[in-house]
Amino acid sequence: MDREKLDVISKQILDASIEVHKQLGPGLLESVYEICLYKDLRNRNLFVQRQVVLPVKYKNEALELDFRLDLLVVEEIIIELKAVEILLPVHEAQLITYLKLADKPLGFLINFNVPKLVDGFKRRVNNF
Repeated sequence: MDREKLDVISKQILDASIEVHKQLGPGLLESVYEICLYKDLRNRNLFVQRQVVLPVKYKNEALELDFRLDLLVVEEIIIELKAVEILLPVHEAQLITYLKLADKPLGFLINFNVPKLVDGFKRRVNNF
């Protein structure tokens, strides 16, 4: 997928996230924001998957555990959701690791537990 198309979808993700935050405000569980954002993105005619299994390999051997991506949009953009007091470097590292493991070009780390959503919205790229 080209950069322009990803940028258009990125704006839709930001707009949908702001809408969810505007409707619900901070202070709820991550799972609530996840289902609401999922529904809002689907209503924007985007292909979105929830709780996508990401297998883990170590030295080319599949491990008996998986990671789960909160949301995967158009099979290219990972969204990792949080509802925490403050985003920590480990949260960003988690997203970057998911991007690498899944070989996806773009990801968003969104913390809904903030007064203004733009303060909790981070974009990360992977070889893009």
